[in-house]
Amino acid sequence: MSPDPTRDVPFDDPAAWLRARQWEQRVVPLVGELTDAVATRVATELMALDASGDDAVVLQMDATGGSLDAAFMLMDTVDLLGVPVHARVVGRLAGVGTGVLAVTEHRTASPHARFLLSLPGVEMHGNVASLRAAADEHRRRADAYTRRLAEATGRALEQVEADVERGRWLDAEEALAYGLVDAIETRPAPGSSDRPRLGFR
Repeated sequence: MSPDPTRDVPFDDPAAWLRARQWEQRVVPLVGELTDAVATRVATELMALDASGDDAVVLQMDATGGSLDAAFMLMDTVDLLGVPVHARVVGRLAGVGTGVLAVTEHRTASPHARFLLSLPGVEMHGNVASLRAAADEHRRRADAYTRRLAEATGRALEQVEADVERGRWLDAEEALAYGLVDAIETRPAPGSSDRPRLGFR
């Protein structure tokens, strides 16, 4: 089935109409928990928009929680796309979604956006050998994740590891100073033509 939501949009379905308008504006929403299913949907839409034009794609984010596997799927997708991906955080971005944000080309936040640097917990079962192997693999992937965050923010790896370990919260201004976002979207003067568009033209 085509990922293009603009096909055969019913007039009496507001959610479908909204997705169609977002698609036309090359906006892909990432909302809620970053599960494998959500990551697959977002990756598919990003790749479809990459194939449909050369303009930047906007990843609009308000996400919490999720798995490292889902985050790495999206991080790899963004890395491999031929078009730039711009991220916009509106609301809250908690957990592994910050890694997805970090690998995008341009990152903005709404003034009241909040960010949580953290990693998900993991449940392990099995004998001693399998538990040790699973713990080593989780640590390897966690290390790769924090390295990407450190590279994107320009922060020392040791600082990022400590912040992720303790679950550090950042507001928009702190995220800007940290290097997690490039700009905070501000309210323009009345009548200004520079107003950032959160809606549709």
